[in-house]
Amino acid sequence: MHDPLPPSLLDGQVAIVTGGGRGLGLVIALALSAAGARGTVADRIEGAAPDGWLSRACDVTDAAAIESAMAETVARFGRLDIVVANAGVVPPWSETAAIDLDAWDHTFAVNVRGVIATIRAAVPHLKAGGGSIVAMSSVNGVRGHPQQAAYVASKHAVVGIVRSTALDLGRHGIRVNAIAPGPVATDALVGRIEARAADGGPSADEALAAYGRDTALARLATADEVARTAVFLASHLASGVTGQVIPVDAGLA
Repeated sequence: MHDPLPPSLLDGQVAIVTGGGRGLGLVIALALSAAGARGTVADRIEGAAPDGWLSRACDVTDAAAIESAMAETVARFGRLDIVVANAGVVPPWSETAAIDLDAWDHTFAVNVRGVIATIRAAVPHLKAGGGSIVAMSSVNGVRGHPQQAAYVASKHAVVGIVRSTALDLGRHGIRVNAIAPGPVATDALVGRIEARAADGGPSADEALAAYGRDTALARLATADEVARTAVFLASHLASGVTGQVIPVDAGLA
């Protein structure tokens, strides 16, 4: 168990979390809230939100929808300080010769276009006082993975976006960083593992145990650990950190 987050860490700060209505995004929103932030969770289907936060349906492939969610957040809370570009998809595993190009395009529409659309929409609001943008990459944003060329390429692109926009936006006091989680036992990951098990792969328990054996800590990183990294990057504790990719992978080999 971790100690509670200090509620003063992000006191008065306003955040928006895309893909924040469920899964890892919701855990991040809850951690930001526990540290004192208010704001909006934006997800393709309107979902849960921390107490006092807005919940809005928002498809990140629709630039106008992202801009509207940003504007509504500022109208409601008076400012914007923190943007977590978390929305993403994982396409089905596929050998290279069998890659579905429609699935490829959808992956890039969400994971890449959605991230840059979110950052672009945030900039006019963040310029008022600076702030922090946190994009969700992956350990697969800096390495390869078999049968996942679309996902891996999209997460490499997120790293490129972060490094470039950090250089563009630093003069406005806006920091841009990425988190690169390793395997985290979210419902989404477990669902994918179970689908592979149904096709003859290892069971979910066996697959998760194997992931854990490959890390220095001999376990998986947790959603809470990823969320606390987002809180750190959003806070004044990371005031000198920008253009970086922070692994949260329990020491994945």
